[in-house]
Amino acid sequence: MSNQTPSLKELLGSAQLPALPQSAIRLLELSQNPDNGPAEFAVPIEADPGLTGQVLKFVNSSYFGFSREISSVKLSITLVGIRTIKNFALWSAVFSLMPNPKCGPFDLKSLWQDSLRRGLFARAFGKLKGWKEAEDLFAAALLQDMAVPLLAKELPAQYLTLLEGRNNGSSRLSDLEQAKYGWTHADAAAVMARSWSLPEEFARLIESHTKLNQLIAADSKDIGALAVALSSSLPAASDKLWAEREAFVEAFAKIAGPTANPAQTLAIVDKEFTEFAPVLKLVAPAKSLVQYFEEQPVAV
Repeated sequence: MSNQTPSLKELLGSAQLPALPQSAIRLLELSQNPDNGPAEFAVPIEADPGLTGQVLKFVNSSYFGFSREISSVKLSITLVGIRTIKNFALWSAVFSLMPNPKCGPFDLKSLWQDSLRRGLFARAFGKLKGWKEAEDLFAAALLQDMAVPLLAKELPAQYLTLLEGRNNGSSRLSDLEQAKYGWTHADAAAVMARSWSLPEEFARLIESHTKLNQLIAADSKDIGALAVALSSSLPAASDKLWAEREAFVEAFAKIAGPTANPAQTLAIVDKEFTEFAPVLKLVAPAKSLVQYFEEQPVAV
């Protein structure tokens, strides 16, 4: 890569994006036909032993709390829903392709922690607002930062400066990227999503996750985009303080209404994280979201 500022097309072209596993591709194909049910979706999952194990571990986790062990992929899909299993499989597939670059403060496990928190938050917020397709918000928010490892791998020196420039969250990575390159990791992730033929709605939500202020200023009623964008305001697990806390609280109130309690939603996310994390072999971050929230009380 030259010292000139690369265009996003040039950068992702030279990076040679890996292909999605066949099992994930087949699940996407099956999703195009609403007549396909658990029996059809079970076939590509069962053809992939690794994915089968992940799905069964996921369904048997305390997150769902079934009273007996579920040993059938078809039954798993029947019990928790096609959309839930499909999105879990897609997320597993995408994250299996992520590089783990050595780039200063970048840490892949921390990125997964942040991604899981954001996915859980977007879904909880979607449910709070009565959004019918909250599982899609979960998946989109999970994948919103999926381009960061690839960008850090392709531009290690530049991203070392950018990541350090976050200064524990006091500056947004996307703002630093926009100022330096004219594009952000949200733009890159949307390109990746479309190159893999992920649902266009995922690409759209991922692409707009850095645009919370614009969405609010426009009085947007797009709860999906607002939920995913609001999730991006959560603190990173590596941050000492929640720099965007007051902005988050203000945005939460504007979108959810003044009587909505952000602490309750954050507590739901913390609880679900502890139930979900073992499936992904993740440890709990040093501080819960509720702890971040309570450290800097908002003046009333």
